[in-house]
Amino acid sequence: MAEEELPTVLILDIGGTHGVLEDLAALLKKHFHLITMKEFLGNKEEVSKKIQSIFVFECRPTIDRELLESLPNLKVIGNSGVGVDHLDLKMISSFGVKVTNTPHAVADSTADIGMALMLASARRLVEGNVFNFIGPSYSFGIPHFCCDRDHLSESISGM
Repeated sequence: MAEEELPTVLILDIGGTHGVLEDLAALLKKHFHLITMKEFLGNKEEVSKKIQSIFVFECRPTIDRELLESLPNLKVIGNSGVGVDHLDLKMISSFGVKVTNTPHAVADSTADIGMALMLASARRLVEGNVFNFIGPSYSFGIPHFCCDRDHLSESISGM
């Protein structure tokens, strides 16, 4: 497919602090013609009619009324991430624009972190780590005599 035939997508930038990751941009370029905000703002008159979609990556670009009014052919806003709390859905839908997101994009990572936090708190992992470094007689500055580190097996200490 020629680049002219590809749907045009507005993104904040490629790379940098807030831009779309370069690997992700390479994937997007296979299916879309990408326009950065800098290119858009530099040539609004010509580019605005071509843009059919906005790809929101890490809550950027900011979707406001002014931006929506300047994109007459905008059909969809694709949000990369879970949740659309940062988008004004009523305002966006008043322009006839649909919003999508990736509801399961970070489900595994979120579950992993949740399990790690529950295990860490249930097993008092942070306190145990401090205890391991400063010794059995003091934990957070308070003397403790309930546990002798010498009697713990190496496998439990290693864990």
